[in-house]
Parts: sequence; C-alpha cells; structure tokens
Amino acid sequence: MHTQVGIIGAGPAGLLLSHLLHLQGIDSIILESRSREEIEGTIRAGVLEQGTVDLLNATGVGARMMKEGHAHHGIELQFNGRRHRIDMHELTGGKKITVYAQHEVIKDLVAARLEAGAKIYFNVKDVSLHQIETSSPLIRFQLENGTDYEELNCDFIAGCDGFHGPSRQAIPANLRVEKQKIYPFGWLGILAKTPQVNPELIYSNHERGFALISTRSPEIQRHYIQVDPKDDITNWSDDRIWSELHARLDMDGWSILDGPIIQKNIVSMRSFVCETMHYGNLFLAGDAAHIVPPTGAKGLNLAAADVQVLARGLSEYYHSGEEDTLTRYSEICLRRIWKAQRFSYWMTTMLHRNFEHSSFEHNIQLAELDYVTSSQAAATSLAENYVGLPMEIQTNYSIRI
Repeated sequence: MHTQVGIIGAGPAGLLLSHLLHLQGIDSIILESRSREEIEGTIRAGVLEQGTVDLLNATGVGARMMKEGHAHHGIELQFNGRRHRIDMHELTGGKKITVYAQHEVIKDLVAARLEAGAKIYFNVKDVSLHQIETSSPLIRFQLENGTDYEELNCDFIAGCDGFHGPSRQAIPANLRVEKQKIYPFGWLGILAKTPQVNPELIYSNHERGFALISTRSPEIQRHYIQVDPKDDITNWSDDRIWSELHARLDMDGWSILDGPIIQKNIVSMRSFVCETMHYGNLFLAGDAAHIVPPTGAKGLNLAAADVQVLARGLSEYYHSGEEDTLTRYSEICLRRIWKAQRFSYWMTTMLHRNFEHSSFEHNIQLAELDYVTSSQAAATSLAENYVGLPMEIQTNYSIRI
C-alpha cells in the first residue's frame, strides 16, 4: 500500500496531523498498536491552551469541546494557609484555558477522520521503519490477526507513537541528541464521583507535599497528591487518599468533598527532549520527541504545536515545492518545546515539597510563590505561559477545506 504521509500512532499528535493534512488535500494512513476502544477509553487529563482550542475550532472538530469543556479564566495557588488567584484572562488580554480530557479530543478526531474516509489501522503489530534516510521510506507491520507482513510505502513518516514507540529508536543512537531530567516526585491521581468544589484549578504547596484540585465534569473530579514515585498504589486506601487531600487543601470555611473513587494510579515525573526531531524523511511529534511533567499542563498542547508546524511544512512541500519549514522543523519546534520545559520545570520545582531540601531552600521556594502572587509582572509571566505562548509560524487551514 502507498500514501503520501505514513503516521505511526493514533494519539492526539497523529490524529490531529492526519486531520490537518486532509484539510490541505494531503493523503495519510495511520497505524495504531492499540484498539479504538482503548485509545478512546484511556482516561487522561486535558488542559487545552487557547491556541489549541482555536485550532480545533478552526478545523471543524471543536463543537463538542465547546459544549462540554470547561473554560477557566484563572488558577489558584495555595501556600502558607492562604489562597491566591492568578487572573489569566485579565493578564493575557482575554485568553483562557479549557479543561477537556485528552481522550475526548481523541474521540472527536477519530470520528472526524473516519467520517472523511481516512484509513486508520488499529491493533497493528511489530511496526518497524525502514529506508528513512532515503526518499522512499517504508513502514513494515502486521495487521490484527495477520501473519504476513504488510508494507506501507510513503514519502514521509510521522512518528507520533509516544516515548516507547519504534519511531525515535529508528534514528541511529549515535545521531540522537536526548536530554532528560528525572524528578523525585510522583503523582497519585484519582477520579472521584463528587460535586465540583471550586470553579478553577487549585495548586497547593503544603509541608506534606503538593496537591492539585481539578475537574472533569459537574459529577466527576480529578485530584492529585504528591507521593513517592516508587510507592505502590495498593498502599493507598481511599480513606488515606481523602485524608491527605484534606490535610493539604482544607482551609477555614472550606473543605474538599469526599466521594467514591472510581480510578487511582501513581505516575512518575520526568522531563525529556529528543532534539533530533527530524532525520531523513522521518519527523517526530508529540511524546515521541518530548515529555513534560504534568504540572504545567503542556503535553497535549506541545503535540498540537508540533503537528501544526509539520502540517505547514508538508503543505508547502506538496503545493509549492518549498522545503524551508520541513528543513527547519526541529529548530522551530524546539524553541517552543524548551520554553514549555522551562515553565513545567519551574512550576514543578516551585510547587512540590522536596524533602531533601534544607530550610533555606524551602524558604526560597515559598518566597518564589509569594513573589508570583504579589507581582503583576511575575503573575503575567505565569499566565502567558499557562494559556500558551504564540506559535512561531502562522497557519491557515481554511484555504483548502
């Protein structure tokens, strides 16, 4: 089989890229190792930057997001027993974020691609990349229940298959430039059937550790507490989790609401960047190229930014023969990636309790929080980064719809 762009991975990056290419009249085929039910049913957080929301709306896949998502104009920072609001809407000239879960974005994109007649092969096995340094790369794989290997010949390969996928590994190890930071923090996240307790996210720095109040719907809430990343979730009963949330978040006259916990898990936290995002005719996008700690809410948004650049470059190549954007793909994306990494690192180290720190270092952390919440300049910097920095290139996907 043949296509112009072979896309590995049906996460937000791969699906959105395929959608953007379709609007520019460029053919693609998506290969995904999981089932449709799994990718649509894996519950993940979703805080969408203003630019991501605008992109989904501009390309015709934002209707359900606008109906069911929750627009937030600010966030609250809690420390030393007090809560301080950062008014992102006012500080950024009217921008905001929208809370809309990642799996819901995936549902919308899958539906749009299938409605347009796109080819998405789910449950594929043993995917490998070949000839990526040539003008005729190919992807070899097995279909679900198949025994023979299929080959997908394409002009370009987009590796949107996450950190553990085969795309990044197809770049020779001696040519990959990778940088990583492992944090001594983990997040225990829960989904709970309780009413919403606050209209906006609450980030709490507490002596017992970080906590975050988020939301999914009026009936389902998403909360997090800082734990040892090596801890076992079986050590955390529902009562113990609620006790920690109360200890880290309750204030005079305000208390978090308990309820049935329907999901809980522990995830470790790291920052990772593969600066070699382009090799031959292979381009990496999303988690295949970078991982951010969730504190800054940048993961899905960075994926959307990557594929905007890549779709722009591929459109220029096919419609005018220009290759400048494709050649500069890594350079353009990495400017935004490293700014997002800086912001995520800053938020993570400012809000989490590092129990190896001295009292001096802890007081510096509290002073940083005090400065951010008392200086308009510092609050504006946080707000600008949180709602999303501007794209380095201008894109217009309406011209070929």
